[in-house]
Amino acid sequence: MNTLKIVFMGTPDFAVGILDAIYQRDYNIVGVITAADKPAGRGQKIKYSAVKEYALDKGLNLLQPTNLKDETFLAELKSLGANLQVVVAFRMLPEAVWKMPELGTFNLHASLLPQYRGAAPINWAVINGEQRTGVTTFFIDEKIDTGAMILKAETEIGTDETAGELHDRLMNLGKDTVVKTLALVEAGNVETTIQPQEGDIKTAYKLNKDNCKIDWNRPGIEIYNQIRGLSPYPAAWTFIKDGDQEWNVKVYEAAFTHGSHNRVAGNMIVENKEIKVFTTDGFLVLKSLQFPGKRRMTAVELLNGMNFTTEAIAN
Repeated sequence: MNTLKIVFMGTPDFAVGILDAIYQRDYNIVGVITAADKPAGRGQKIKYSAVKEYALDKGLNLLQPTNLKDETFLAELKSLGANLQVVVAFRMLPEAVWKMPELGTFNLHASLLPQYRGAAPINWAVINGEQRTGVTTFFIDEKIDTGAMILKAETEIGTDETAGELHDRLMNLGKDTVVKTLALVEAGNVETTIQPQEGDIKTAYKLNKDNCKIDWNRPGIEIYNQIRGLSPYPAAWTFIKDGDQEWNVKVYEAAFTHGSHNRVAGNMIVENKEIKVFTTDGFLVLKSLQFPGKRRMTAVELLNGMNFTTEAIAN
């Protein structure tokens, strides 16, 4: 039996759920590593990571290195005397860090590895219209999300489920999976499976402005999946033009209807308090949007104070 002394590494809300599950089971958390504070928002106020907020609330020992290869940080990390490191939604670790603890360093990844290695696995599973996903624990190696797998847990993806909703469910699934992994490590009963490195392996690319932009010439179901796969963050977006006005609009919720028509993809009509944008094979009703400088609104709320002409188009 191994007496665990754990260092936890993570940054966003997803990681907080896992850290809390470890904390609530009275494991010995000797340190928490999270991102350095950074200014955010219009006022550029210093913003703490979600993991830092949690660590401070629980009085956990906190480190915020800017350079994971820095000798001072490595000495501090070693002085904690951890024999296991748990990583959730952090960043790539140098070998000097992941090799440090006697029992290794394992990561929780929000996909069924080897599928969707990378930065945004939850989003891409929804964007690509997957029916199932899950979480995987694995020992970290020198590459990204390629190490030997320990445990997996699966779940279905709802046909109308957003990335935000799936995020919360996978966080809960991840709690159980990490706790079970800790129990295996503690008992010395870990068995691993080497990941396949070839075959039809999809990648969870980092989200950016380009891959979040809606292309109205794509099939409607793909656009629908893109919208829910990017909701609520960072959100799919499109330009809406009406006469000499143009807005960069975020789209959070839509509904797709398949069917034939004689309109150009991107044509927009407003009727019965609904905003319809045509695709090559039907149309989407935009249900929740955000125009520049305004809050997120339903289409009904938006149309109470905004009118569009018959020339309006999304592109």
